[in-house]
Amino acid sequence: MGKIEPQPGIMNIALYQSGAAHVPGVDNVIKLSSNENPYGPSPKAVEAVRNAAAQMHRYPNTDHTSLRAAIGEAHDMDPDRIICGVGSDEIIHFLCQAYAGPGDEVLHTEHGFSMYKISAMAAGATPVEVKERERVTDVDALLAGCTERTRLVFIANPNNPTGTMISEAEVARLADNIPPQAILVLDGAYAEYVEGFDAGKALIDARSNVFMTRTFSKLYGLGGIRVGWGYGPREIIDVLNRIRGPFNVNGMAIAAGMAAVRDRDFVTRSIEHNDTWLPWVTAELEKLGLKVTPSVGNFVLVHFPDEDGKRAADADAYLLERGCVLRMVGNYGLPNSIRMTIGSEDANRAIIGHLKDFLEQK
Repeated sequence: MGKIEPQPGIMNIALYQSGAAHVPGVDNVIKLSSNENPYGPSPKAVEAVRNAAAQMHRYPNTDHTSLRAAIGEAHDMDPDRIICGVGSDEIIHFLCQAYAGPGDEVLHTEHGFSMYKISAMAAGATPVEVKERERVTDVDALLAGCTERTRLVFIANPNNPTGTMISEAEVARLADNIPPQAILVLDGAYAEYVEGFDAGKALIDARSNVFMTRTFSKLYGLGGIRVGWGYGPREIIDVLNRIRGPFNVNGMAIAAGMAAVRDRDFVTRSIEHNDTWLPWVTAELEKLGLKVTPSVGNFVLVHFPDEDGKRAADADAYLLERGCVLRMVGNYGLPNSIRMTIGSEDANRAIIGHLKDFLEQK
């Protein structure tokens, strides 16, 4: 007699590892493990959720018309070419489900977001990891990795956990040279932190093979309510909407997203905070003798020398004992590195102080 089994390959998927949030025995944890906005969400988004909560017995709009209109207004995009999801993770999953399957390949860079691999495998496709050059996306390596089986090419620009990005010209070169059956997907989760950056909008508007994913989880501080979106050619949006659940984004998330994307004062304040403290944190870490990958996001990747007991794991344990939670990134192929979110002034100064003490230990 047979037994109940999942689809082939499902059990080979490693569970996603999120940033830790708690330290046993510590009440006031400094959490800089998930690239969250230190200001939290926009007060206007909080108020919108409170108002929407009274209507939680009502089904939300099935096509997210109001949220798509707000996003389109904020980013000068056609709302009909926008799709909303439960975080950008769901949009990534839709893309793999719709365009990749058994026998197909999905390319991603070696230090790219782990959901690319997970979603590819969930669709039965084969994820293909491509080397980066000094923790920067390597267009030539990606093009060399393409085959007649390539259906999707994922790059995060800026990338997480490295904080690096490539130019619009390099993205265009990639888009113009991938195989004709493939789609280039630009993950723009951190695009708002780069001044004057359109996350690839102009490239998408000029081509039929480029798509972007975006999120409200980072700059907008809505990670807990789960809302994201995608923008691309109408043909791709039409395909994705055919597999999207009719009520995938809840009413409170829709209300929060609309309020957040329209609160430009909060957006400006959040970006200014990052512009102030990203270089400060980077400089202070370098003063301690630590190497930092230059970042354009709201986080830094800190590299520890693998000698004298001052490795990343030791530093992480030392910080945890003091109620500070950062992100080990060994699962991203960076075992001697820690990713640190840019937090509040107090949080940033506390981490630097603790790391100084750690490095001065005999």
